[in-house]
Amino acid sequence: MIQGCTSDAGKSFVVTGLARLLTRKGVDVAPFKPQNMANNSAVTIDGGEIGRAQAVQAQAAKIEPHTDMNPVLLKPNTDTGAQVVVQGKAVANMGARDYHAYKSVVRDAVLDSYHRLAKQYDLVLVEGAGSPAEINLRDNDIANMGFAEAVDCPVWLVADIDRGGVFAHLLGTLELLSNSERNRVQGLIINRFRGDVKLLESGIDWLEEKTAKPVIGVLPFLQNLHLEAEDSAALARNIEEEKSDGAFHVVVPKLPRIANHTDLDPLALHPQVKVIWVTLGERPPPCDLIVLPGSKSTRPDLKRLRQHGWDEYIAHHLRYGGKVIGVCGGYQMLGTRLHDQQGFEGEAGSSDGFGYLDVETQVEPAKQLKQVSGKLMLDDGCELTGYEIHMGVTRGRGLEKPFAELQSESGRRFDGAVSDDDRVLGTYLHGVFEHPDARDALLRWAGLAVRPSVDYRALRDAEIDRLADMLDQHIDEKFLSAFL
Repeated sequence: MIQGCTSDAGKSFVVTGLARLLTRKGVDVAPFKPQNMANNSAVTIDGGEIGRAQAVQAQAAKIEPHTDMNPVLLKPNTDTGAQVVVQGKAVANMGARDYHAYKSVVRDAVLDSYHRLAKQYDLVLVEGAGSPAEINLRDNDIANMGFAEAVDCPVWLVADIDRGGVFAHLLGTLELLSNSERNRVQGLIINRFRGDVKLLESGIDWLEEKTAKPVIGVLPFLQNLHLEAEDSAALARNIEEEKSDGAFHVVVPKLPRIANHTDLDPLALHPQVKVIWVTLGERPPPCDLIVLPGSKSTRPDLKRLRQHGWDEYIAHHLRYGGKVIGVCGGYQMLGTRLHDQQGFEGEAGSSDGFGYLDVETQVEPAKQLKQVSGKLMLDDGCELTGYEIHMGVTRGRGLEKPFAELQSESGRRFDGAVSDDDRVLGTYLHGVFEHPDARDALLRWAGLAVRPSVDYRALRDAEIDRLADMLDQHIDEKFLSAFL
């Protein structure tokens, strides 16, 4: 099990790299995260929903993602509550206190999923959540040491030196553990180190003496590494700084409850495109294309957009020739009305949409979870792939001009809508920019003369290999060989 001293210490990073490295060495590996909190999710081969990080880790292990790899997913929809997804299916919306009491129930699901994976694979690589030293969360813990103790799992502890205080993080975390928990920590990993490692040697010697734990790896900071982020904290990183002002500008609002922000990664990595994330309250700049992303709380996020003048910004953008794409919740916002009378995503009620697509959406309890393929209904009808994760059912005249034709076991069906003036489109498909042909067709629709560019999926796979190569070089061989 890989645990971290803090959030974003590098747990996902290490599990992903180890999954690819050990798979290349002939070990059958499965990733596993007992409990995840993220609005970035993926649809699995068995028709469920898991954290997107575990889907990427499954790719690293060259296997299909399965709901057992992340049996508990918490999708925040308010500051104090979340939709609880257990073994791929949404079971309820709960406040933090209610969920804390519910942990004893989901513990059985966590152990059930883990044991199924353990029977199928040589090795299960487990990722912790946050820090194991959160004193207020220790009761009924299923995410960190509580799980490790339950299945008698050895632990590697990771800390991020790039943010500072790495020795305090590691020593302090170990000091806050019980004796049995501390004893199961096999070794320490220092992540994101820049510079000459010899300058760190005296600190490592001190740390090993103080903790009686070996430092089994000092991992260098990998410049320009792209792996899909687990949560929206990564939006703060501006990966667009080196692109020229002549790039094709795409503006995206940072919604308070944004979901699957990784939909924009293939555009951000396109050499001709500059993605500009705009915090609500900032003045959005002129651009070529606006993308309204998914949301876990669509009506509240729509209200916030209006409060910050985005209705006027979108109208001005369209008046001067710009185009707009809405994905999932963003698609629902572009319709005429959005109804959630039972309050599945927040306060019950209905809201006026921006009104650019002649459709209405009703939020219903059954969540749609599908991996899909088909073709675009614009440009040359090129191939596309994606996945659906939504509770809304959309109806209206606007569906007569669909965005895509999809293939399914029951025959063909259609997705999304395109406005009569061809300036606005909406789709329920996450991941629609990942297929290079579909991405380039959408950019052409938006007005960019597209040059051939990198295949996003091939790039993601190459980045996983790059990460595995680094771990192979910098993790103590003695500890790696124990898996072989």
